[in-house]
Amino acid sequence: MIIEKIKESRFTPEVFDIETFGTAFSDHMLLCWYKDGKWGEPIIKPYGKLDFTPAISVGHYGQGIFEGMKAYKGSNGDVYLFRPEKNFERLNKSAVRLDMPEIPEHIFMDGLKALVDLDRQWVPATHGMSLYLRPVMFATEEAITARSSNEYLFAILTAVAPNYYNKPLSVKIADRYSRAANGGVGFAKAAGNYAGSFYPTHLAREEGYDQVVWTDDATHTFIEEAGTMNVMVRIGDKLITAPTSERILDGVTRDSMLQLATKLGIEVEVRKITVQEVYDAHKSGELKEVFGVGTAVVVNNYVAVGYGDERLELPLLSPEESYGQILKKNLVDLQMGVSEDPFGWRVKVEENLVEA
Repeated sequence: MIIEKIKESRFTPEVFDIETFGTAFSDHMLLCWYKDGKWGEPIIKPYGKLDFTPAISVGHYGQGIFEGMKAYKGSNGDVYLFRPEKNFERLNKSAVRLDMPEIPEHIFMDGLKALVDLDRQWVPATHGMSLYLRPVMFATEEAITARSSNEYLFAILTAVAPNYYNKPLSVKIADRYSRAANGGVGFAKAAGNYAGSFYPTHLAREEGYDQVVWTDDATHTFIEEAGTMNVMVRIGDKLITAPTSERILDGVTRDSMLQLATKLGIEVEVRKITVQEVYDAHKSGELKEVFGVGTAVVVNNYVAVGYGDERLELPLLSPEESYGQILKKNLVDLQMGVSEDPFGWRVKVEENLVEA
């Protein structure tokens, strides 16, 4: 691995006061190019601009995938990753679906750890904050031929992550637009999945909502995801979430929450859930919570759900009563080394992986 260190760090403690997600980038980035049928040697260098022409393949045919991860700093100064092997596996699953080359494990894992070690001062120690990690791969061939690219760039960039949402959100259940369809790329973390969601989200905001709860493409009767997150519904004392499928992203946070909930004695059901079931539960007073879970947000409890012309207001539960907030606290405590890790999810980033 080639290392080119920044001459003078851009870090200042004030960066931890940032309130905007994904704009305060750390000193370094990792780059690795795929050309002539093989991956080259990865390089860590100062974060900055790259040189491309308007003919770059990803801009025309959309071969772009990414992952979302975080690095955490414990009270003792140790820095941790969280289940990085899951993101590695999912990135390559996305690559296969978009006919892109799989990234070797040593480039992903060793590069990720070296990059985080080099920029460990950028990892905030404040509870609930983190350094967001964005592995990304996209087609770079200078060609506007409609085919899979012959050249790609794998990169990892990092940015200080404050609390992603500082207020509870309201969501509108989709009854026309769809996020994904059978046979499509809904299970992949593909750039186009997000591009296609922006317009329906814009329409929802015009109606006074923050995000969209996505439903199945065929009938719009089954709840699948919410915004950029997996969605969980609490009816009575039971936590329900949809099973993953070729339409639904297999979220790392989702999987972790389900395992944590079971360990905490919360009854969990992974099954299809209809919009009508949620509506009826609200009318009967049994709908206690609806919340989204994901790497960036961790958990966001919704205050209202839009269904047709109706706005279903949700009860405001205390942190001690809310399953969403209980699970969030337990997960963040585990991620930051505050509590024990019975699952073996926490991966310590050793110091001085990169020679001075």
